[in-house]
Amino acid sequence: MSTPVSMIAPVAGPVTLRRVVRSEWTKFCSLRSTWWSIAITVVAAVGVGVLVTTTAAGNHATSVDPVTVAGRSQLGGLISQLAVSVLAVLFISGEYGTGMIRSSMIAVPRRLPVLWAKIGVFAAVVLPVTLVSSLAAYALGQVVWRAHGKPAVALTDPGVARVVLGAAVCIMLTGLIALAIGTLVRNTAAGITTMVGLYFVLPILAGNMPQRIAELSRFLPSNASGAVWNASLSPVSMTPTDGFILVCVYTVVLCAAAAWRLRRGDV
Repeated sequence: MSTPVSMIAPVAGPVTLRRVVRSEWTKFCSLRSTWWSIAITVVAAVGVGVLVTTTAAGNHATSVDPVTVAGRSQLGGLISQLAVSVLAVLFISGEYGTGMIRSSMIAVPRRLPVLWAKIGVFAAVVLPVTLVSSLAAYALGQVVWRAHGKPAVALTDPGVARVVLGAAVCIMLTGLIALAIGTLVRNTAAGITTMVGLYFVLPILAGNMPQRIAELSRFLPSNASGAVWNASLSPVSMTPTDGFILVCVYTVVLCAAAAWRLRRGDV
């Protein structure tokens, strides 16, 4: 005897943000690029930070200003920015490359919950990684720094916590900017190239331009975030507070543009 259609339990429940987040979490954790990028992020942040601190500690003319010392320990974050950006672009553009994005949009017709879930999952994974990396780079750098007879730099010293924690937060925000750009361009190569140009090529080029143009380079997202944690690639910078506000504005505006593109554009 067949079961009445009305008595058959539904295979899946309604589409909720929680279900979408679980789906995106599964996708993110199942990608090999996720773990490779995380490994590179940690190794680069800690390894380069300790190496730069070691080199500086061996130089007798090196500044012992606490903010400068803390900033040196975070210079590996410049490479971490690239690794995090690649991961973020792949998180969205990979689905466009394989065509999986169509299945995602069929399952979530409203579309935007997919983007919010990706942003939430990415931030929830990457921020703890960057925090641990920044703190480890600072702590190990201090071991080397003090071993050379240099005065200790504590997190409670003025500006030090801002540099160490700011590096972690800004690197994560860089990833969100890359995720938004990946959503806008929908192509892995184009997304990564845009991030490399925006964060590494333009600041260097602008810094070698006439003064009026060079001064505008402070408004690039890379230099704005660098102002927070003493790692600007341009000789012209801004205050840490203004830099952090500008990075947040870039993040919000680009994520809003990505949401508009995802909602209005074809898949």
